[in-house]
Amino acid sequence: MGDEKNITASAPETAGSSIRRSSRTTVRKPKKDQILPGIAILMLIIVSGAGLSFISKQLAFFWITGNLFGFILQRARFCFTASMRDPYLTGGTSLTKAVLTAFAITTLGFAAIKYGAFISGAPIPGQSFIVPVSLATAAGGILFGIGMVIAGGCASGTLMRVGEGFGMQMLSLVFFVAGSLWAAHDFGWWQLNVIMKSKAVFLPDVFGWVGAVTIQLLIIAFLWIAADKWGKRKAEQSH
Repeated sequence: MGDEKNITASAPETAGSSIRRSSRTTVRKPKKDQILPGIAILMLIIVSGAGLSFISKQLAFFWITGNLFGFILQRARFCFTASMRDPYLTGGTSLTKAVLTAFAITTLGFAAIKYGAFISGAPIPGQSFIVPVSLATAAGGILFGIGMVIAGGCASGTLMRVGEGFGMQMLSLVFFVAGSLWAAHDFGWWQLNVIMKSKAVFLPDVFGWVGAVTIQLLIIAFLWIAADKWGKRKAEQSH
């Protein structure tokens, strides 16, 4: 009898608490229709591209590809910063695996282009971008990594979020530009006194073309498997 009284007495309280909780539920406002603004912006992009084509075909091409690239980044939420940050903050590794997959695809593509030029005796494209690897490279990578995590985005992510109207990224873009100008001003000194002191490494010169591609793909595969296991482990811990 005592248990029945307790159950009966607690029932109204439970019902009342659920009513109070439901009364505090926030009603979401319906999203505004963005079809007409979207069409207007698309027409503006097309008209601007047509206008730029009269000035320079290359400039118009960059305008079109830049807009398409930004649209893909925004819709896919693709961000290099998040791919390195999310495994530690949230345990998510989907972007990490996507970036590694992109690295694997580009490794095959660029290797094919370079090897095709090599066997034909033509100049290998992109050789001017092979720069010395040293402690300065690691230090620069760490500093850039810290900066992009604090700012919430790398170069592409910052530009994409500026287009979305994020105030933090607008501030980051200002200092990104200022830092780039400062770096460009002093780069000659750093290149002469620090960067060029080390040796440039082109993997096909060390391991051969097949060996270089194989080693790079194996490293990417190892990182992909590690990221996949890390994501599954974090998902299991969260449940």
